[in-house]
Amino acid sequence: MAETTMDIGTEMAARAENLHRDYGRGTATVRALRGVPVALAPGTFTAVMGPSGSGKTTLLHCLAGMDRPTRGSVWWGSTEVSGLPERRMAELRRSRIGFVFQAFNLMPAMTVAQNVELPGRLAGRRPEQHRVREALDQVGLAGRERHRPGQLSGGQQQRVAIARALVSRPEVLFADEPTGAPDRATGHEILSLLRAGVDRAGQTCVMVTHDPVAAGHADRVLLLADGLAVDELDRPTATQVGERLSKLGG
Repeated sequence: MAETTMDIGTEMAARAENLHRDYGRGTATVRALRGVPVALAPGTFTAVMGPSGSGKTTLLHCLAGMDRPTRGSVWWGSTEVSGLPERRMAELRRSRIGFVFQAFNLMPAMTVAQNVELPGRLAGRRPEQHRVREALDQVGLAGRERHRPGQLSGGQQQRVAIARALVSRPEVLFADEPTGAPDRATGHEILSLLRAGVDRAGQTCVMVTHDPVAAGHADRVLLLADGLAVDELDRPTATQVGERLSKLGG
């Protein structure tokens, strides 16, 4: 595909230029990303798809500052973050980026409210309690503040993970397979929640998914194969996504 074009006069919420990520050395080197360009406009919802091993999660981690590219650059707004010291990167990540992990990453001994507060506490600032309540209310868990993860269903635990990512009101929300674990009804509710954050709050959302139905909620779908960006689909239907993905072996 042709390299993604960007209007230099329009600041992207996040972007990557010529993104490479290698793992290992010598003959054992795995090239997970090979010169991927990405531009994420503010207030847009992007789904990242591709066959297993195409580099989807690696791309998400590099864009979110959780992994460093081997070559290339990552920008959040006007700030290039890919070369920052780890401490400064962590500070910016906690204030500007939200991340929803596929495995939830909740602390079982903590209450729901404490799990939502955790990133702020690690950053040295406890979120205001009304923000914690607002985040839980936003994901449909009002009144569950004192419950522990083990008392919740898988879908409810995923909502706690989303509330934790939303409580700091991040500029960009990254989600790794957010509908992978819950039942279909809960998965639809989570997609509606992510979509509402874009449409109502102007948030930028990037989601890795294997599900064409989930990708159908996005404004565009970025398709990867063998570490390369090979295609983009604008406002596609689930059928269109499925057909294109099948041609890539996904």
